[in-house]
Amino acid sequence: MKTLVTGATGFLGSHVARALLARGEDVRVLVRPSSDLRALEGLAAERVQGDLRDRASLDRAMHDVRRVYHVAADYRLWARDPREIHESNVTGTRNLLDSARSAGVEKFIYTSTVATVAVPREGTLPNEETQSSVGEMIGEYKRSKFEAEQVALQAAEAGQPVVIVNPTTPVGPGDWKPTPTGKIIVDFLNGRMPGYVDTGLNFVPVEDCAHGHLLAAEKGRVGQRYILGGRNLTLKQMLDMLAAASGRLAPRWKFPHVLAYAAGFVDSGVSRLLGREPQIPLDGVRMARHKMFVDSSKAERELGFAPGPVEAAIERAAAWYEANGYVVAGRTPAVAGARAA
Repeated sequence: MKTLVTGATGFLGSHVARALLARGEDVRVLVRPSSDLRALEGLAAERVQGDLRDRASLDRAMHDVRRVYHVAADYRLWARDPREIHESNVTGTRNLLDSARSAGVEKFIYTSTVATVAVPREGTLPNEETQSSVGEMIGEYKRSKFEAEQVALQAAEAGQPVVIVNPTTPVGPGDWKPTPTGKIIVDFLNGRMPGYVDTGLNFVPVEDCAHGHLLAAEKGRVGQRYILGGRNLTLKQMLDMLAAASGRLAPRWKFPHVLAYAAGFVDSGVSRLLGREPQIPLDGVRMARHKMFVDSSKAERELGFAPGPVEAAIERAAAWYEANGYVVAGRTPAVAGARAA
């Protein structure tokens, strides 16, 4: 049985590909001509060039495939042209589902995001039963992932064997890009973090999150969502863990959200003038006003998902960034939390 993985050149997707190969599966990965292939080094996976926006290339990649893990996503909190994010995440997901249906794929695992679930609600923590709306999604990335998840759910309702996973915030080694959360860790390690904002996320070891995808393929119910999460932590708690793992001091100053927003507003203006990506994306600041805590017990009950300690994953992440040349000195300070998703 051949298995197709999209997004294998990225952080989570590369770990999904590794987990599949480790259990002996015949893995094919979809890569773009412009992809950074460092995450695939040492992996005995077949590589096929294609693009989620090019249906013909997807049909070629789908030849002889029986299972698909669609992990690819355009994960940015800022883009010069937000339509690029929508095209990759929404149109790309629709194209891949159509191609999989035509090829008779037996199981399709769609990687959504906890953002479609972790919306402000009174009372209990949000879970897979929480109903949200596109209007509650902040920024083009979250809006596009919400719309793409709806496309996947509609495909399941129409009879396709689609199971959806909603990862929280993966941490660990191998984040080459790095992701927005990875940038927080890199800023911390480089001493570029004078303070933080009062926010929170659910963190999960990336290796365990990848394994959760495999569990969803084996045990997940078609048309269901499964949050792949670990521990709910405030940003301050996460930074304290990072300080303990790296031997560096944690930032002491808690900045009010209004100050972070003002900094982001100024940075965005300067970035437009200079034609560069803002260091403090305004969408990131807006997201940080809400702690994205969730209840991930459904995956534990139905899939047997059992993530390991987040502290160890943070330590692995810090060591990996150090070993791969991300720790340098002398850059502009940033406000922790403005990049979290």
